[in-house]
Amino acid sequence: MTFPYKLIATDLDGTLLRDDDTVSGRTREALASVTAAGAAHIIVTGRAVPWTRHILDDLGYEGLAVCGQGAQVYHAGEHKLLTSLTLDRQLAGLALSKVEAEIGPLALAASRDGLDGEVLVGPGYRVQEGPLPAVFVQDPAEMWAAPLNKVYIQHPDLDDDALAKAARAAVGNLVDVVMAGPGVVEILPLGLSKATGLSLAARRLGVKAADTIAFGDMPNDIPMFAWSRHGVAMANAHEDLKTVAHEVTASNQDDGIAVVLERLLQQS
Repeated sequence: MTFPYKLIATDLDGTLLRDDDTVSGRTREALASVTAAGAAHIIVTGRAVPWTRHILDDLGYEGLAVCGQGAQVYHAGEHKLLTSLTLDRQLAGLALSKVEAEIGPLALAASRDGLDGEVLVGPGYRVQEGPLPAVFVQDPAEMWAAPLNKVYIQHPDLDDDALAKAARAAVGNLVDVVMAGPGVVEILPLGLSKATGLSLAARRLGVKAADTIAFGDMPNDIPMFAWSRHGVAMANAHEDLKTVAHEVTASNQDDGIAVVLERLLQQS
């Protein structure tokens, strides 16, 4: 028997990465074993390419990666951006004004398009501790001066779930709103999701949804689970994702991806 899936799609933060931003030896070994068995591994992350590249390089990862919440398909081996979808800045501005009319002022950050696109952080936006670079701007108008993949929003009082729900209700069909991680609520082009980018990348690899197993931890992984044959939520996953998952594995800290892949390897 051969490995039952041709494609393993893994989210990055809270899924493939441990909390210290590393990938365990056990998980690296499990992925190496399934790729040796003929399957492809593809990383599907909300992070834009500039915030993903260094991790892919460290992994020795040379395949395709879906970045920017599905907006970008990136060839890690060639350090080349194959596709990139940008956010209509006029629509995004209109959407934000509708949200602020309902719940008051928001703090904003924005991810610029391109291989070296900077993340611009406006006044009041709380940046998470860590190694990811950001450029602080005092004039919010600077954020809108060049093409963007997404806009990040924060509210002084509402938590992530409440903010995402309120923003979704306010924007209508102008843009999409997604919760991508703790403290990370994003405005995206309408219809864009991880499934969009994953389907593009899978087509390039000649692999279908029916051949795919996906791992994730946040609500932004729901479309990827819907597209894939089998969706596996981490033990640390958001309840909304666990509800639609086919199974729940161990946490990102406890090699949840490896647990499933090792079982499947033993069965094949």
